[in-house]
Amino acid sequence: MHSDLLNYLIIFLYILAIFTISLVYKTLRPLNKEFLRKIIHIGIGPIIPLAQYLQINQSSALIFTGLISVLILTNYKYRIITIIEDVDRKSFGTFFYCLSLFIMILCFWEKDPLSLITGFFIMTFGDGLAALIGKNIKSKKWYLFNQQKSLLGTLTMFTTSFIILLSINYVGGYTFNLNILIIALLSTVLEQVSIFGIDNLSVPIFASISFNLLVSNT
Repeated sequence: MHSDLLNYLIIFLYILAIFTISLVYKTLRPLNKEFLRKIIHIGIGPIIPLAQYLQINQSSALIFTGLISVLILTNYKYRIITIIEDVDRKSFGTFFYCLSLFIMILCFWEKDPLSLITGFFIMTFGDGLAALIGKNIKSKKWYLFNQQKSLLGTLTMFTTSFIILLSINYVGGYTFNLNILIIALLSTVLEQVSIFGIDNLSVPIFASISFNLLVSNT
C-alpha cells in the first residue's frame, strides 16, 4: 500500500515539475505561447514508461487520463487553467492528446506496452519537435486546411518518428523490417492534417495500432 502511494506521488511530482517549468517560462517569455504549450506536450512524454516502470495499474491510468480529459473539456469553456490552451487559434489538440492516450492505455497497457509507448512518443516528441523546429527555423512553407506546415518541420516529424520506431523495435528485440519506415512515413502524412489539433488523435492511434499489427504482432 505504501509503495503504491509512493509511486502515485512520483507521477504527481513529475507532472507538477513540468507545469512548474512551464509557469516559470511563461513568466520569463509570456509572448511565446506555442513554445510554452510544447514544453508540456513534450515534457509529458516520459510519463508512460515511468508509470509502466512503477507498475501503475491500467485502471488507475485510465481513471487519471479520463479525469484529465474532463478537466480539459471544462477548461475550454471556463478557461480555468489558461496555460493549457493559450494559443491564438481554435484547437482541441490538448483534448485529443488526452483522448488518444486514454484509447491507447485501454488497448495496449497490458497487452502491448511498447505499442502504447510508440504511439505516445511519436505524438509527444515527433509532433512536438516538428512544431517547434518548423515554426522557429525558416524553410519552405505551405498551408493545408489553413494550417501552416513547413519542410523542416515535416522532415523533423519523419526523422523523429523513424528514430523512435527503430529504438523501440530494438528494445523489443523485434526483427527489423520496412514496416517501420512505412509507419514513420504515414505518421508524417497524418500529421499534415492538423485542423483543430486532430493530429493529436490520428497520429498516435495509427502509430500504436500499426506497430502492434506490423511489428510486435501481439
